[in-house]
Amino acid sequence: MHTREEKLEAFGRLLDVLDRLRSECPWDKKQTNESLRPNTIEETYELCDALMKNDTKNICKELGDVLMHVMFYAKIGSETNDFDIADVCNNEADKLIFRHPHIYGNTVADTSQQVLENWEQIKLKEKDGNKSVLSGVPEALPSLIKAYRIQDKARNVGFDWEDKVDVWGKVREELDELETEIRREDKERSTRELGDFLFSVINAARLYHLNPDNALEHTNQKFIRRFNYIEEHSIKNGKPLKDMTLSEMDKLWNEAKNQENDQER
Repeated sequence: MHTREEKLEAFGRLLDVLDRLRSECPWDKKQTNESLRPNTIEETYELCDALMKNDTKNICKELGDVLMHVMFYAKIGSETNDFDIADVCNNEADKLIFRHPHIYGNTVADTSQQVLENWEQIKLKEKDGNKSVLSGVPEALPSLIKAYRIQDKARNVGFDWEDKVDVWGKVREELDELETEIRREDKERSTRELGDFLFSVINAARLYHLNPDNALEHTNQKFIRRFNYIEEHSIKNGKPLKDMTLSEMDKLWNEAKNQENDQER
C-alpha cells in the first residue's frame, strides 16, 4: 500500500489534471452542477454494482469516477468563490470529529448501536443540523432504501418494537389487509395496502439485521441468471421462448437452480 505522502501526491495529481481539463477541454469547460448531476447518479450506481459483485478491480475504478465528480463540484464551487475542495475536506473532518465524541471527547460508546444513537442525538443539536429526526432522509432516495433509513432513524430515538419477533404479527396483518383489498378489486386501496405490506417487510428485515436492498438485488441477479439459462436453451433447441410452454420453461428453470445449488455445495 502507498504511504501518506504518496496518497497526498496522487490526490494533488488528480487536482492538477482536473484543473487543466476545466480550463482546456471544451466538454469539461461547459459543465455545471446541473449538467453533471445525471452523470454523478450513473457513476454512483456503477460503483454500487461493483460493490454488489465484490469486483475489487471495478470498485477501485468506480471510486475514482465518483471521486472525480466530488472534486469537479468543488472546482465549480471555487470558481464562484463559494467553496473549494479544502472546504469540503475540512467541513467533513470537523463534522466527523464533532459526531464522534467517544473518540475525540469523553462520551462513552462501546457498541455500534450506541454510536448510532449518539449520532442521531448529536445531529439534532447541530447548529445547521436537521430540524427533525426524519428530515435528514433525502427525498430522492429509492423508496426501498428510504423506508429502511426512515425506520432506522426512528429506532435511534427509541421508536421501535420492544421485541423484534412481534414484527411478524404486523407483517401478517398487512398481508391480510392487502389480500382483502385485492379481492375487492379496489386498486387505489390495494396500492396503499401494498405499500404498508412492503414497509412492514422492510421493517422486519431491519430488525433482523438484513439489508433488504442487497437481498432484493441478489434475487434480481438470480432471476436474471436463471431466465438467461432458459433463453439460451430455447435458442439451442431452435424454439422461441414465446412458443415454449410454462412446463418446459419450469423444467429449464429447475435445471439452472439445481446447477447453482451444486456449485454452492
